[in-house]
Amino acid sequence: MELLSDRINKLEESATIAMAQKARELKAKGINVISLSLGEPDFKTPQHIQDAAKAAIDSGKYFGYSPVPGYLELRQGIADKLKRDNNLTYTPEQIVVSNGAKQSIANVMLCLLNPGDEVIVYSPYWVSYVELIKLAEGEPVMIKGTIENNFKATADQLKAAITPKTKVVIYSSPCNPTGAVFSRQEMEAMARVLSEHKNIMVIADEIYEYINFSGEHVSLAALPGMYEQTITVNGFSKGYAMTGWRLGYIAAPLWVAKACNKMQGQITSGANSVAQQAAVTAINGDMEATKEMAAAYLRRRDLVLKLLNEIPGVKTYVPNGAFYIFPDISAFFGKSDGTTTINDAEDLCMYILNNAHVSLVTGEAFGAPECIRLSFAASEEDLKTAISRMKESLAKLE
Repeated sequence: MELLSDRINKLEESATIAMAQKARELKAKGINVISLSLGEPDFKTPQHIQDAAKAAIDSGKYFGYSPVPGYLELRQGIADKLKRDNNLTYTPEQIVVSNGAKQSIANVMLCLLNPGDEVIVYSPYWVSYVELIKLAEGEPVMIKGTIENNFKATADQLKAAITPKTKVVIYSSPCNPTGAVFSRQEMEAMARVLSEHKNIMVIADEIYEYINFSGEHVSLAALPGMYEQTITVNGFSKGYAMTGWRLGYIAAPLWVAKACNKMQGQITSGANSVAQQAAVTAINGDMEATKEMAAAYLRRRDLVLKLLNEIPGVKTYVPNGAFYIFPDISAFFGKSDGTTTINDAEDLCMYILNNAHVSLVTGEAFGAPECIRLSFAASEEDLKTAISRMKESLAKLE
């Protein structure tokens, strides 16, 4: 419509949410669709966290507005966690709790970027990075990893992409959509490049920290010289199976945290009060449920890799974290079942949705049009059924 702003007209709809909606529409017609499109744990929030939320309601203390950056008790718990798990020292004043890590990233982009500022994005990337950069009137600059090196762009690529306009760098590790995990050596190489450019800030998205099969999670902010340049983003959705609770946070230099507090105060104010009390218990409590979920994801990864490797034309690699695999399916481009011709990954996803009743997401949304994203945050039974259906449908393409 002509009255809409250029800002909203330039913004793309989230591909993961759009695909999930299409899957729901088929389900509403009675079709048994297996959804592997959303990045959402299939586990319930651990019971002790649920109980903490009930106790918060029963106490009668948490019915009012929460402080904009989050309750002090939660921010102190996050600071303690960062010291314990990441060797990072922050005060509660350096932490801002938001309505999910997505809002945390949006806050930072809106606070740091002026029109025309460049943001180097490690690609493949989470779908919302580029749209949030555009929303803040910045310019995304991609550095792309390939399937041959587990989709990890190199420090040399980073160095080559830096210009006088570069303001921010953003990456995730473990990565959505690829599951790639940067090693300590790779992170140190990244830090050496960035430490030569003190005017560049780095957003380190660590939301999948606890779903890591590599043996070590490295926080960029903990590396020599990087503390003042790094904004660490994390949250509760993946590691604690708390997606619907909508809680994320940043830990950052004080000037960044103050700016994000100011920005959030004009948009949403504080996050849900009861959810924050549940998060206090999550971050200070027993991690056994989180470890069990990570172990289950590892079993599922191995199962999915085994099954996908049995499908001719599907090219895989080994993801070391998160709960995704991002196979190259370009071998199917140009093929047809006699009715449908596959021109790109979007066509393949729609073909699989309509014929195999499995929902996936096109890699184009993540900066890799030769790939598709498959989430293995589903039961082993559903994964077996889904990949069996996919194999049968893909075999019809010639």
